[in-house]
Amino acid sequence: MNPHLSQLHPYPFEKLATLKQGITPPAEKAHIALSIGEPKHATPHFIQEALLRHLHGLTQYPTTKGLPELRQTIADWTCRRFGIPAGGVDAETQVLPVNGTREALFSLVQAVVNPADKPVVIMPNPFYQIYEGAALLAGAEPYYLNTVEADGYLPDFDSVPETIWQRCQLMFICSPGNPTGTVLTQADHLKLLALADKYDFVIASDECYTELYDDEAQPPQGLLQSAYQAGNSDFKRCVIFQSLSKRSNAPGLRSGFVAGDAEVLQQYFKYRTYHGCPMPVPTQHASIAAWNDEEHVQHNRQLYRDKFSAFIEILQDVCDISRPPASFYIWLKTPIDDAEFAKQLFAQQNITVLPGSYLSRDSGGINPGANHVRIALVAPIEECVEAAQRIKAFLNENNP
Repeated sequence: MNPHLSQLHPYPFEKLATLKQGITPPAEKAHIALSIGEPKHATPHFIQEALLRHLHGLTQYPTTKGLPELRQTIADWTCRRFGIPAGGVDAETQVLPVNGTREALFSLVQAVVNPADKPVVIMPNPFYQIYEGAALLAGAEPYYLNTVEADGYLPDFDSVPETIWQRCQLMFICSPGNPTGTVLTQADHLKLLALADKYDFVIASDECYTELYDDEAQPPQGLLQSAYQAGNSDFKRCVIFQSLSKRSNAPGLRSGFVAGDAEVLQQYFKYRTYHGCPMPVPTQHASIAAWNDEEHVQHNRQLYRDKFSAFIEILQDVCDISRPPASFYIWLKTPIDDAEFAKQLFAQQNITVLPGSYLSRDSGGINPGANHVRIALVAPIEECVEAAQRIKAFLNENNP
């Protein structure tokens, strides 16, 4: 077996299941699941219709590159969304459709990393665990860059030792952040781009939450947007990951894309031809429909805004709670150990949240996810309101 498999940590939800094992929550309270970032809003009907209309495409083997019209749709959307002139993203060389960004985040690392050079992959801490697993299985050393409250839950690039930058082959960033909802600015991107130029590494920007933001007038900045504005019109060393899971409430469609540096994508495409993961043709047509429509995305954002407002209003007088600029997560500080908080909340109120320490690693003498829980406001607003009321009662009962 691959010896690196032994280095993999249990997935956070495996640990959560173990934490809850043997507990019988109150039967009179219906379970409310706020732990998994799985959208629960309805998938727009027009996306489902596009999928059904093209089921005859099941008779075809899909190509790794995908349909030209899908790649062009993605390129056009990327230009519109991130203020890049039309044609600024080349659909032939700078776009690849993928079966969900989880698969792509993992596989890109396998294509990029050269294990012979004692490589380092830098990632935010807390983080999406695919970053770590991908790095370990590629034979790289993960470097955990803490994102703590004192820094606004943003990564401090200046804190990374030069010896780490020298060995870095790839750096993950996640903006808007999972689990914090924080957003990197253009200045943050420019600093990182300068570091990538100096030390020659690829920036992998996980942007799956960019379309879920609070202020309609201030959509989150994207890495390709910052690169283009800085004169890096070839997006050298830049790769972004986008998904329809959160944007269009279609997690089961398994549809996203990778875009950026043509040289990186050329090699990644070569890897994917062996990886065997082309997107089914009906899914591609449904994806074209989704990327071409913004009305459903605007409606989706408003649903989350309404839930944030209702949830925070109920809890703001009993705990320190803040509204993130983007994503659908509340990164809540806990008055006790985060795992104990999650365990007792489930036992007393039949609500499942995710301990923050399960999303992070000990680094620099701390676990930056400790004493936090991630709350995913994915349930219908009525359930979110009920959950907030139960959490308020829990806090009042356990913190007199």
